[in-house]
Amino acid sequence: MSEIGLHHVTAFSGPAGRNVDFYTRVLGLRLVKKTVNFDDPGTYHLYYGDAAGRPGTILTFFPIEHAARGRAGIGETQETAFAVPRASIGWWAHRLVATGVEHDALVRVFDEPVLRFRDPDGTALALVGVEGDAGTGAVWDGSDVPAEHAIRGLHGVTLLLAEAGPTGAILTDVFGFREVGRDGGATRFAGSAALGGVVTLRAVGSFLPGRPGAGSVHHVAFRAPDDAAQAAMVERLAAGHGIAATEQRDRSYFRSVYFREPGGVLFEIATDAPGFAVDEPADDLGGALKLPAGLERMRAEIEAVLPAVTPARAGRPLAEV
Repeated sequence: MSEIGLHHVTAFSGPAGRNVDFYTRVLGLRLVKKTVNFDDPGTYHLYYGDAAGRPGTILTFFPIEHAARGRAGIGETQETAFAVPRASIGWWAHRLVATGVEHDALVRVFDEPVLRFRDPDGTALALVGVEGDAGTGAVWDGSDVPAEHAIRGLHGVTLLLAEAGPTGAILTDVFGFREVGRDGGATRFAGSAALGGVVTLRAVGSFLPGRPGAGSVHHVAFRAPDDAAQAAMVERLAAGHGIAATEQRDRSYFRSVYFREPGGVLFEIATDAPGFAVDEPADDLGGALKLPAGLERMRAEIEAVLPAVTPARAGRPLAEV
């Protein structure tokens, strides 16, 4: 049975080294792929996730050294949330303090404990305490975050929209999510995936549109198990909602189509296959710069302009938490 949920979320950031340091050192995620933006190979495309780089655990970035800050607004992702064990929320609050990361007071959203904070570029993030053992088998043990507290993967995203109805119809009709609750102006949808299975729509009416930049999300990707399932989603999108997706694009680790949903957010449908171990052993994920075949002839020029980045590893100095 295919899992209904998010495949990954992709955002813009500032300097690559600072981005790698925050997500591998502070949050303890694994750098699972170091490649380039296929449409702009002079910049990195960095992927973070669990030990296996599974769909539903992946947050990726296009780092731009001197990027201006984005602006929050309608038609964009308001928040990207990670799942952690519910009993670990207090540990994470302490860790954020110890590593100099400001955070909001703990709140409950849809009866789940939520700890909100931002990365160095202003990306709105949250840790959500969840019950159960989802993701335990692929916890990354190469950081200083103890396995019992480690981020399991994505919890979900919150989208800021003028109205929720048309986007909700896409989630249910095209992707197979179901509405599971309402809390004020927020409507929550859930898929079957244990990780990345939540999308929350926050309807705010007339408001300023978002502006792309460091700290803003470029797109949200949903899972398709294979090409046939992806094609079926594209057909439902066109037949039921009059929206055409792009042609399929090979991203080496998945195959993608894109479309702008009614609220203005860029959505992607990404296949689960072939995965991040297609061009390097699973034990070595994220170790070397990987380029698609069409860019290998430019490797020397590309490497000359990319800054060196080094992910944090267990045992490297970090404030006691």
